[in-house]
Amino acid sequence: MAQDPISHLQRLTAINASAAFNKLAQFHVDSAQQGVVEIHMKWSDEFTQYSGYLHAGLIAALLDTACGFAAVTVSGNVTASHFSMNCLKPAIGRRFIAKGFTVRAGRRQVFARAELFAESDQGERALVATGESLLVPID
Repeated sequence: MAQDPISHLQRLTAINASAAFNKLAQFHVDSAQQGVVEIHMKWSDEFTQYSGYLHAGLIAALLDTACGFAAVTVSGNVTASHFSMNCLKPAIGRRFIAKGFTVRAGRRQVFARAELFAESDQGERALVATGESLLVPID
C-alpha cells in the first residue's frame, strides 16, 4: 500500500539523519513523493578535487542516494546491486540538487535514475551528472 507524500518525506528524513555519511556531507531531503525525491547539498570547499570542482565521489553519493531514496518510496528498504554515473560537466555551484526517479519497481529489483544539478548564486541550474542504479528490496 502506498504511503502519502508526508509519510515519504518523514521516513526519508529519518533515514537520511541516521546515515553518518549523509550527515557529514550535510545532505538534506527537500521533497519525497511516490517514486520521486529531491535532495540537496550546499557547496563545501572540503569536498573539492584538485581543480576546485565537486569531487566525483560526492557526485556519486548524491546520485546514489537520490536513486535509493526514490526506490524506498515505492519498494521499502533497498540496497544497491549496481550503480553507474556520467559526469557531463565540472560540478561547481552554491549547492547541488539531486532528483531521483523510480523507473521500474518489481518484487526482486528496482531500477532508478537520478540527475544532479549545480545551482549558481543567481539560482540558475545546470545539469552536471546523471546516474542509474539497480536496487534490491531487502524487506
